[in-house]
Amino acid sequence: MKVVLVLLDGLGDRTYAALGHQSPLEAARTPNLDRLAKMGMNGVFHAGPPWRCLPSEAAHFAMFGYDPDAFPGRGLLEASGAGIEFGDADVPVLAHLSGVRTAPDPQTGGNILVLEYGRDDIPGKRNETGRYFDALAPWACEGFRFELHQTGRNDAILVVKGANGNRPSPDISDSDPVGIGMPMGRITPLAESTEPEAASMTADAVNQYLDWCHERLNGTGVAGKNPGSRIRANFLATQRAGRRVSQEPFLEKWGFRAAMIASVAVYRGLARELGLDFIRAEDTDAPGADLAGRVGLALDDTAHEFIHVHTKAPDEASHKGDPLVKTRVIEELDQGLAGLVQALESGNQELLVVVTADHSTPARQKLIHSGESVPVAIAGGAIRQDRIERFDEISAVRGSAGFLRGDDLMHMILNCTNRAVLDGLRLGSVRRPYRHRDYPPFMVEKRESRGRKGS
Repeated sequence: MKVVLVLLDGLGDRTYAALGHQSPLEAARTPNLDRLAKMGMNGVFHAGPPWRCLPSEAAHFAMFGYDPDAFPGRGLLEASGAGIEFGDADVPVLAHLSGVRTAPDPQTGGNILVLEYGRDDIPGKRNETGRYFDALAPWACEGFRFELHQTGRNDAILVVKGANGNRPSPDISDSDPVGIGMPMGRITPLAESTEPEAASMTADAVNQYLDWCHERLNGTGVAGKNPGSRIRANFLATQRAGRRVSQEPFLEKWGFRAAMIASVAVYRGLARELGLDFIRAEDTDAPGADLAGRVGLALDDTAHEFIHVHTKAPDEASHKGDPLVKTRVIEELDQGLAGLVQALESGNQELLVVVTADHSTPARQKLIHSGESVPVAIAGGAIRQDRIERFDEISAVRGSAGFLRGDDLMHMILNCTNRAVLDGLRLGSVRRPYRHRDYPPFMVEKRESRGRKGS
């Protein structure tokens, strides 16, 4: 049986007066999503503990049943997805240009740097911002080397490498406060680090590098601003360091030959690290048509039993700050799901469709992501059909699937495809939640080697 998991990134939301005190999903006209809800079973999902605000990459990692303590970091996933070469001991860090100003610190009386222009405020095309990135690497200090790789218009990966026997640690804080008017953060070792000495040395080295970058961008050697613009790119903001962690391949963990269809580099990195095949898709100004194309690829695929179909459109619409815009995008995406509905209604007995989201993204709030649960609908396969007729955050609460968390989603998929095994049964040295043949068969001994019968 084929599983198609459609992930509408950032779909969940809050209610707004402009929408009659409904969420964008409630307010949207979604005949295909509603049809999936009506023919299936429904529930709500949160990839982590309730009310935690999760980033997409961490939510996907937990959704696929991997231990959050083994999460390799967003910087690592972005670097892997971008095809940047780095070693298993290296520490990739997200980086981008920003604009800062000097301000007095009311507590110490000294001067601090305050974020004045964020990542999206810095002007210039990729080749223009590339001049700044090129001027900031390579760089080295005692025990560490730094490489900076541009991955987007104003996106880069800073790779911290060890030298002279030193090993960098990912257990360091961010410099990016993600808030205009807030002080830039000094890099510090994380209190919970299991390698405090390495974390402290890494933090000191990164601070030296960022100090040098600030001086370099402010100096005469680099054009600190684009012609005709008063906005200065004079600081390299960093966040979410990571390091490779060996992961159990998805096939071994869940028994599915799996693929991911997505457009964003971080998901290519996630697929690489977890052992899913990655099928790259392109985003256009028509998110519904984009989703329809990805659904078509998934339905036509004969090489994989589990296909994750991803779209970033709801999350991006949320960040525009207008619930009406998000509502319209959801309606477009619903049109893109027509092929899935038709496949189920045609009587395909070998198809399980799961539609959900990774997290909620408020369309008009200060939070980047919020901690509310998201709806999930499961249709086809072997299910317990309920009486829900609408796909939205409120209706789904009454569904027969209940409240799913973390790897509950994958266990539910195993159950609904009749692949699950009775808990406690054991074949081989490694317990698997699915029926598998990866265990030693019982061999018939040769007659001459058997022991004597007891008298």
